[in-house]
Amino acid sequence: MKKISFRNDILPMKDILFRLALRITLSREEAEDIVQDTLIKVWNRRDSWDTIESIEAFSLTICRNMALDRMRLHENQNMSLDVDNASVGQESPDTASNPYERTVQREKVEIVRSLIDSLPEKQRSCMQLRDIEGKTYKEIAQVLGITEDQVKVNIFRARQTIKQQFLKYDNYGL
Repeated sequence: MKKISFRNDILPMKDILFRLALRITLSREEAEDIVQDTLIKVWNRRDSWDTIESIEAFSLTICRNMALDRMRLHENQNMSLDVDNASVGQESPDTASNPYERTVQREKVEIVRSLIDSLPEKQRSCMQLRDIEGKTYKEIAQVLGITEDQVKVNIFRARQTIKQQFLKYDNYGL
């Protein structure tokens, strides 16, 4: 088993941890606090790093659990936060040629984001880890503590819900 280094193996995961925490909490400040607390918890468990099969899955699990605990504590599951693209570190694709098309495209991206945010937590987490973080089904199952089949079902249901809701909006409006 490889020797794990905090600086080289764990610290570079802070962006992944942040995106996961942000997707769960929908609050940039909460996500930053959760990442910091996660890194502290991982550091405090440094004596057992040699026994951990995947330090990334271990760290993501801690981050997810802390975010869920924080959500339960604050009871703000239904609260939405308007986050602009720059604050999340994501750029919206601007392939449109005129301002009207760019505006329509930006609105569609915002609608999809709000639809993702309205998904149940497990579906939202599965979709975040798979479609945004690029994790395998096995890694997602380890992080969330569910089977690979449950991961696939949650991702399928999340995608179907978003597709149906988006088509409903696109055809008729909200």
